[in-house]
Amino acid sequence: MNVLKWLKEKMLSKKISRTLGQKEFIHIATSNPECRPNAAPKFLLRFENNFIYLVDYTISRTWKNLKINPRASLSVMDTDTLLGYQINGKVEIIERGAAYRILLKEFKAKGISLSAQRIVEGLRREKTHKSFEAALPEKVVFFKLKIEEVVEIGTHGGIKREKL
Repeated sequence: MNVLKWLKEKMLSKKISRTLGQKEFIHIATSNPECRPNAAPKFLLRFENNFIYLVDYTISRTWKNLKINPRASLSVMDTDTLLGYQINGKVEIIERGAAYRILLKEFKAKGISLSAQRIVEGLRREKTHKSFEAALPEKVVFFKLKIEEVVEIGTHGGIKREKL
């Protein structure tokens, strides 16, 4: 394969990696057996090696949909460049075991850090908080999405696709 072509193809992966590194939440879209769509924000735990790890602490419609149909689409916006991204792939649900315990520990640490940042920032802006944000949910599951396709939506409607 031509090296320039390979580098060009991997540009979307680099852009999405940079964009995800700046986000705490990302939207996931699923559908039920009757094709009823469901889109919900989820806590973005990490992105590595073409996998995105999300936390679901409501354990409701998204979880139920993924149990039946593991296909999902994520969406995120880079507000600096105004480029939108759609990330498509297959999800593995992690509900127990060694991987679960590792992800749970990571979630607790990241959740506390994010809560502390939000409280400090709120104090700087003299914003009051209605709840103590460091309280973490008692039950969570993790979604491990294997990225199969990234779609970039340009500011003038242009679309670029990258299959992984």
